[in-house]
Amino acid sequence: MARRRRVLSDAAVHELSICQALVRQLRGISTQHGGGEVALVKLRIGPLSGIESAQLEQAFPLAAAGTPAARAVLEIITAPVRIHCVDCGTETATAPNRLLCGCCGSLRTRLLSGDEMLLESVELELAMPAAAIA
Repeated sequence: MARRRRVLSDAAVHELSICQALVRQLRGISTQHGGGEVALVKLRIGPLSGIESAQLEQAFPLAAAGTPAARAVLEIITAPVRIHCVDCGTETATAPNRLLCGCCGSLRTRLLSGDEMLLESVELELAMPAAAIA
């Protein structure tokens, strides 16, 4: 019986390397807090970050295998795209492909959010000492 190989696309390799860096950070957090298992990881990812959330979700279990994050749930929160208008000073939310001021329509805007990937929170399952259980 022939084995089928799964080939990762360039985009999937990008997300895998991001997950590997994330898992290194999660391992450090786990170590700092007594070595517990990571239960939940919340990431805030903007649509202009260049990160594909679906591919990140697929790559995470591969990167986390054999680590304190192996059974962790990955929750991805989409960050809004927000801009500041240089002309009228207004801050507005906008679509990723329309960085125009929502108030005056100016093209002279500055991106405030929407291109980030932030580790928002981590929940750990800490082991209880045997003495505390009794």
